[in-house]
Amino acid sequence: MTYPQFPTYSYMRVDPILINDIEKAIIGEYSAIICYEQLAKIAPTKKERERILEIRKDEIKHYQTFSTIYANLTGKQFEASVSEKCPSTYKEGLQVAIEDEQETVDFYLDISDKAQDVYTKEAFRRAAADEQNHAVWFLYFYTNL
Repeated sequence: MTYPQFPTYSYMRVDPILINDIEKAIIGEYSAIICYEQLAKIAPTKKERERILEIRKDEIKHYQTFSTIYANLTGKQFEASVSEKCPSTYKEGLQVAIEDEQETVDFYLDISDKAQDVYTKEAFRRAAADEQNHAVWFLYFYTNL
């Protein structure tokens, strides 16, 4: 898998808290990729299944982007693993997804504020907007159960 490159700034001192936050973001995206695949499989309608798979594609894009940022800032790859077990029912999966997506919006905006380079700032700002959109879709599906 290839990742887009962005300019590295070797003169920048990298904040260890920022690196830790990016690691947490990568883990979160990886977990979402796994859980949303499972959620799509148990979705009650084709429309919901397709939308969840579209959301999953966004999460894959975020995972790739954040992994690239991490590699460029640290010089190494980060190996993510699933941090939590995925819910087993559709309703519970939607509940967890709504809460997680909403919390992630604020987290990504905080990372964007901490970042020094424009690429990282913009990547996390854009991902925050995507996460807000995802939360709205999951809430829509939840309210129509």
